[in-house]
Amino acid sequence: MTNSLLEDLKWRGLIYQQTDEEAIEDLLNKEQVHLYCGADPTADSLHIGHLLPYLTLRRFQEAGHRPVVLIGGGTGMIGDPSGKTEERVLQTETQVEQNVQGIQKQMEQLFDFDSENGAVLVNNRDWLGQISLIEFLRDYGKHVGVNYMLGKDSIQTRLEHGISYTEFTYTILQAIDFGYLNQKMNVKLQIGGSDQWGNITSGIELMRRMYGTTDAYGLTIPLVTKSDGKKFGKSESGTVWLDKDKTSPYELYQFWINTSDEDVIKFLKYFTFLSKEEIETLEQSVKEEPHLRKAQKALAENVTRFIHGEEALKEAQRISQALFSGDLKSLSADEIKAGFKDVPQVTLSRETTNIVEALVETKISSSKRQAREDVSNGAIYINGERQQDLQYELTEEDQYEGKFTIIRRGKKKYFMVNYK
Repeated sequence: MTNSLLEDLKWRGLIYQQTDEEAIEDLLNKEQVHLYCGADPTADSLHIGHLLPYLTLRRFQEAGHRPVVLIGGGTGMIGDPSGKTEERVLQTETQVEQNVQGIQKQMEQLFDFDSENGAVLVNNRDWLGQISLIEFLRDYGKHVGVNYMLGKDSIQTRLEHGISYTEFTYTILQAIDFGYLNQKMNVKLQIGGSDQWGNITSGIELMRRMYGTTDAYGLTIPLVTKSDGKKFGKSESGTVWLDKDKTSPYELYQFWINTSDEDVIKFLKYFTFLSKEEIETLEQSVKEEPHLRKAQKALAENVTRFIHGEEALKEAQRISQALFSGDLKSLSADEIKAGFKDVPQVTLSRETTNIVEALVETKISSSKRQAREDVSNGAIYINGERQQDLQYELTEEDQYEGKFTIIRRGKKKYFMVNYK
């Protein structure tokens, strides 16, 4: 069973580094392994850049192992220097606590907490917060060589620009986490993104020095990259969050459905639980019938369903279909807002009701002559319906909840008209 797990992880391209490949394989074959992955609460929601290590952790759970999900209420007070070129701004205790609450809710969506091998949620504030300064220096600091620390990439890359003692000690705190979980909860494997390699190996080294030989291993997952060189996890409107109030299910669905043909198979392997056979069939479809975009639809459906559930997926698909067909009447005001979040916003005074004058005032058309032409030629749509009457008057019936109207000019140029 586990052999197939490791083979599957390799086939999906999810293994970047391992501390001891043979020993990890042996361990996974002989017992139900407790393993962990952690996230610091730098915001009150995870974004999709955080998703891959957790989906990988979930794959271990599906194969019968037990995930320990760590939220860094303690380390989040300090800040991880890994992958950063400058100091993080420290957050207040209240901010960190609010962020912890937000992320906990999301973990409950990503993992099964109720089965025989149900996930366990822990917060490192519970043990790091109990260590006094003297204990930290005597019990842990004594086992960590400064030369060893300076050899870490996360520290080295910062020496030129400067690193505070606070962030310098971060890797020791994360090492303490691994040791604590190893001793208290029998956690033998830590997984994380490739930028966490230094922190993971510090934990194993600290355990070796404190407890002698120890059964502890590390595995990292590659950084997600896009074929066009652009940063993964950003859309036109910014970061793609897992919190539906920050990034709606429709926007999440659209993010995945817009994946390029070059990236879609890699992302299906990374982000979905589809089988090898299903993904290979979709790969064939990308080669032979790319216009059908079956792979993109499968990716968008599977990720949206996994994060937000079936109902949210159906709503996202309904909005997408309505916008594609131009049938806006079937959508609610909130759905329209979600669908048109990124379109240009224009303002119209409520006194202006004639369609031609409205097009000029909002600058949707450049002049009265152009506006008349646009209407006469059938280029103007009010809430999805073509309007060719030059005398047409905009009324409250054309407004969603009395707040806005959607005007389309030509095939794709949408505007959200807000009323003064």
